[in-house]
Amino acid sequence: MTAAPDRTIYLDDYTPPAWLVTSVSLTFVLSPTATRVRSSVRFRPNPDTTDRHFFLHGEELKLISASIDGTPVTPEVTPEGLTCTVPDTAFLWESEVEIAPAENTALEGLYMSNGMYCTQCEAEGFRKITYYPDRPDVMAPFRVRIESDLPVLLSNGNPKSSGKGFAEWHDPWPKPAYLFALVAGDLIAHTGSFTTRSGRKVELNVWVRPGDEGKCAFAMESLKKSMKWDEDVYGREYDLDIFNIVAVDDFNMGAMENKGLNIFNSAAVLASPETSTDANFERIEAIIAHEYFHNWTGNRITCRDWFQLCLKEGLTVFRDAQFTADMRSPAVKRITDVIDLRGRQFREDNGPLAHPPRPDHFVEINNFYTATVYEKGAEVIGMLRTLVGEGGYERALDLYFERHDGQACTIEDWLKVFEDATSRDLTQFKRWYTDAGTPRVKVSEAWDDGTYSLTLRQATPPTPGQPDKPARVIPVAVGLLGPNGDEVQATTVLELKEAEQTFTFTGLSARPVPSILRGFSAPVILDRETDNAERAFLLANDTDPFCKWEAGRALARDVLVRMLDGAAPDPAYLGALEALLADESLDPAFVALVLALPSEDDIAQAQVDAGRVPDPQAIHDTRERLLDAMAAALEQSLRHAYEVNQIPGTFQPDAGHAAARSLANTALMLISRRDGGKLAQQQFAAADNMTQQLAGLSALLTAGAGDVALKAFETQWRGDRLVMDKWFALQVAHAEPAETAEIVAKLAAHPDFTMKNPNRFRAVYGALAMNQAGFNHASGAGYRAMADALIALDRLNPQTTARMSTAFQTWRRYDADRQDLAAEELRRILASDGLSRDTTEMVTRILNG
Repeated sequence: MTAAPDRTIYLDDYTPPAWLVTSVSLTFVLSPTATRVRSSVRFRPNPDTTDRHFFLHGEELKLISASIDGTPVTPEVTPEGLTCTVPDTAFLWESEVEIAPAENTALEGLYMSNGMYCTQCEAEGFRKITYYPDRPDVMAPFRVRIESDLPVLLSNGNPKSSGKGFAEWHDPWPKPAYLFALVAGDLIAHTGSFTTRSGRKVELNVWVRPGDEGKCAFAMESLKKSMKWDEDVYGREYDLDIFNIVAVDDFNMGAMENKGLNIFNSAAVLASPETSTDANFERIEAIIAHEYFHNWTGNRITCRDWFQLCLKEGLTVFRDAQFTADMRSPAVKRITDVIDLRGRQFREDNGPLAHPPRPDHFVEINNFYTATVYEKGAEVIGMLRTLVGEGGYERALDLYFERHDGQACTIEDWLKVFEDATSRDLTQFKRWYTDAGTPRVKVSEAWDDGTYSLTLRQATPPTPGQPDKPARVIPVAVGLLGPNGDEVQATTVLELKEAEQTFTFTGLSARPVPSILRGFSAPVILDRETDNAERAFLLANDTDPFCKWEAGRALARDVLVRMLDGAAPDPAYLGALEALLADESLDPAFVALVLALPSEDDIAQAQVDAGRVPDPQAIHDTRERLLDAMAAALEQSLRHAYEVNQIPGTFQPDAGHAAARSLANTALMLISRRDGGKLAQQQFAAADNMTQQLAGLSALLTAGAGDVALKAFETQWRGDRLVMDKWFALQVAHAEPAETAEIVAKLAAHPDFTMKNPNRFRAVYGALAMNQAGFNHASGAGYRAMADALIALDRLNPQTTARMSTAFQTWRRYDADRQDLAAEELRRILASDGLSRDTTEMVTRILNG
């Protein structure tokens, strides 16, 4: 057998493009099976390089013709693109290709979704549309003509002309090919407008399929809020005459920031009280904001190459987190972000898929749209802001926009802006971008006659390809509480720069209780010896919401770990929760977060950190026992919390109403363990909104009394694809471990299940991956079910397959029998005929890491 060629791409091998593009004109004659794409591209030599090799990316294209300055040419064509002899000076390249959108199940390039043409070009989808230098550092203005008898024809930029069977668009702002977009279909617009701070009126449209027009108002209001917020907070004004959003059913991602024409997964834009939960509303608001904010942090300023992906994504995630904090609860937003970071990115850092926010090599760039690039990338921005201060951050961002508008940039460009704006040396800080792994900060303390000392030691475990990790700059925000719970030292940021440093606080009248890593000031694991009495004290008294929540989380984790060794539920923990429920001054959403136990995955990792082999079934059973104990001990308080958080009147998706529903429904889940689902059945039957209806159904399933309600829910919502995604996912999430694979098989055989729709596939198999005890069942049935699905899906959609394969990334932490079963399935996936490059890379890393 001949070894496969090494397709690894390295950051160090970057070279500037040989040719730059002055302008692009595209004409699309749309047809499901034979779309013609005519391109007219003006090239000029790049003065920054002497290389004049001419290469255009192109995949799965049928070349019809090509010419240079009007003279026909015959390029050399390969599966990756074409080369051709070209003049030494500027020239006009023209070509025509044929593609088949209806056959494109990978949902990359130009494809069809329920009769609608749409595109997804990030990261390298444009090369499946026409021959072009498909790299982010080649930027140009685009003119686009679309010919079709469909009523709505959209592309980037501003509309220039239209008539029967055609529409023309012009985007005057230079952009890379990955930001190109086209949509054509039978669509209806929910319209609006926004007047910028300079007085320009911008036309706004949310385009949807007929029947969905009643679910657009929230997205429109979220867009207007985002535009206003970006002007007020970052000074960024929108720069076109029109902004279009299109909802697409079949989409691999959440949404895409194409210039002036954002394409959204339907689940990230369509909302109504009857069909969407509070979590859906908040997610839609955040994603609308994220994609809009990309207009400046991603579009006007983009990344030089895909190794710099975290430059645009980390910054924009940080910005959308700021926005959500301002629109809703800053404390709750911060805590939920940390839960997500620990559940996804820490897991990534701790396994075979670990990589730095800016990797130095990759095989398939689609596999690096990860929690490390996005969420850890945002955490790095947050630390930078903490270190330079709010004023320094604002000066640096103003300089960034001024200096780099219209450019494709690097992490070095980004850090240089901060150095120039704040006169701070960020050489050591750069390690956050280049080093993988989650640092661990060990804390020890001393008390001596009014002086309190904290000694911090940092170390980062080895990760694949990076065995040694030098010390980083770690901002550790600390406050001190007195014995009575009063704050004796306000929050101060300690800059940990060495492997070990000691910080002292003087003039204290009594030994304080430290509140460390306030606001989760750095994405690290804190290691400090303490006890449950101190945790309960912090839960009751800490003035920092994150550390207050963290104390409760640590308390719950310790209780669960002790219960795994046979201990009874700790009465002190239950008493602390009772006191928390009695404090009606607290944000109900915060109380709901404290009542939520650490996940089964979280407990498994705690076992690994303690040098033990986790048993998924035992963890599941123990967690269930603690939930039962909470339900019994807190029954009266839970019923009171449920009652006082009922909200009369019309459903409102704002933060206050959502917070009340959050606590009420958390209480309902526990109450249902005591009353057999009686109260949940009442809520399910009476609900006039999806938040309450779905919570009632979930509680019924928890009580083992959900069969009738499941059937009623299916009958009611069978015609709504997004609500049915919830129905599919809920059954897998609530499945008993031994029955999980069987339920997955039953749902996969349901007439409404299809692998071609990423949302539906994730609803079933994403839920399987999240059901830790079911996926990791000792029989191996969960592993087999996932492997079967991934093998089948890879033939249709490699990108989604590769991302879903991460379900296996923690297989090595379990016992030998489970490891053997998981490894067998991973090897079976790799042995599949024609396995994609995307999936091959991911599964190989998981298996060999």
